[in-house]
Amino acid sequence: MAPPTKPSQRLISLFADQPCWMIQPLAAELRYSIPSVRRFLTEVGYYSSFTHNGGWYTLRSIPRFGRDDGLWFYDEIGFSRVGSLTNTLVDLTTRSPGGMTAEQLGDKLHCRCHSVLVQLCRHGRLERQKLTHSYVYIAVDPRTAAIQRQALTRQSLAPAQLPAEIAVLVLAEFIHNPESNFQQLAHTLAAKGVTVTVAQIERLFDQHGLKKTM
Repeated sequence: MAPPTKPSQRLISLFADQPCWMIQPLAAELRYSIPSVRRFLTEVGYYSSFTHNGGWYTLRSIPRFGRDDGLWFYDEIGFSRVGSLTNTLVDLTTRSPGGMTAEQLGDKLHCRCHSVLVQLCRHGRLERQKLTHSYVYIAVDPRTAAIQRQALTRQSLAPAQLPAEIAVLVLAEFIHNPESNFQQLAHTLAAKGVTVTVAQIERLFDQHGLKKTM
């Protein structure tokens, strides 16, 4: 007669069939209480999701986390190498060269996180800095924050990217007058009612790999 299968082994087999479970269906399938199932999960090793209020579970052996962001998604269920949503927000923000906005973090994590970011700032786990019309969240470590602030300063000083329709006008004017320098192009376009700076034209040429001296 074969020995009875251990609960932890049954647990592993269930996750082999379905990589993510919520605790109540998992307990019902194993026919154990929820506290017992939590104990089995701890024995085997698990991650809880940072989405859905941490309500989904997967085994530690299952996720293949992204090398850069440490994230893994199964459909819309998100898991992080560092665990909870708060830890994930701090980790992503701290490792970002120039900090991250709430919108950038929300897009990456597939969930709204503005209110959580505000709480993290209040509790001293993140800082934030105003940039144009939004806040950028940065690290609390002074050395890391200084590097991120420098990057934000360079970003704010960079000339604004031209709208596509104006970029087309600049390039068309250059085609018609290839001998013109950046200042002449800006002056000619201004006479036609198109406002564009020399720095913006220079950036446009750099983006398209065009060589043009002043």
